[in-house]
Amino acid sequence: MKIIVNGEEKDVAATTVTGLLSELKIRSPEQVAIELNGDILDRNAYEQTAVKEGDQLEFIYFMGGGHDAY
Repeated sequence: MKIIVNGEEKDVAATTVTGLLSELKIRSPEQVAIELNGDILDRNAYEQTAVKEGDQLEFIYFMGGGHDAY
């Protein structure tokens, strides 16, 4: 099925968000927030959340960093 991930069309077989993370080989899924069709998903719902034809997902990665103290 075709979905959009971060603005890029992908052809995937996964039927759940957890399956999609695995299929796309996301290395640190615990550091990714996912927006599905405009709604932020609860991490505990990834396994039960279905991925359907035409869905639009945004993967938001948490990065460490910051700035030096003044």
